[in-house]
Amino acid sequence: MSFNSKTIFATVAIIFAITFSTAQDKPAYDQGFRLGIGVSAGYPFENPYDLNLGADARLQYDLSRKYSLTLTTGFSNLFISDAADLGYIPVKVGFKAFVIEDQFYLMGEAGGAFAVTNSRNDRSLLISPSVGYVTKNFDFSIRYEYLPDFPTVVNNLPSNGLNQVSLRVAYGFKL
Repeated sequence: MSFNSKTIFATVAIIFAITFSTAQDKPAYDQGFRLGIGVSAGYPFENPYDLNLGADARLQYDLSRKYSLTLTTGFSNLFISDAADLGYIPVKVGFKAFVIEDQFYLMGEAGGAFAVTNSRNDRSLLISPSVGYVTKNFDFSIRYEYLPDFPTVVNNLPSNGLNQVSLRVAYGFKL
């Protein structure tokens, strides 16, 4: 699976156009910051990875009742059966749009992933769309992540490009 910059730009432009053309915000909404602390478990689709576990902190700025900007970082560990694990720090910025009431949302994030364990110096672009459900203090989401530069193994040959799906549960509060 390969993404080029034109495809990414076109997809983001379409999402923004659809989102903003159908927006009908309620007046008198308090703009402000929220902080969420989450844990996640993921399934990597490529070898040699078996499991991804992580924790993160997400700072969210509510532009309106429907739209928010996000900044997410944390630590994730890709477990490998026959070799040293790959631990990395993701750093992502994103845009969240609530599509049903103030509870169901779509979010897109992009940034980088930086390996920090076992003398690894791997780094990669990180693209991560997600869908989620929030209550007053809890956030449940499922996300897809694509890391095109992380090493993988395909047909017993070295390759690059990790695809994974993760579930995230977080506790959030207004700052």
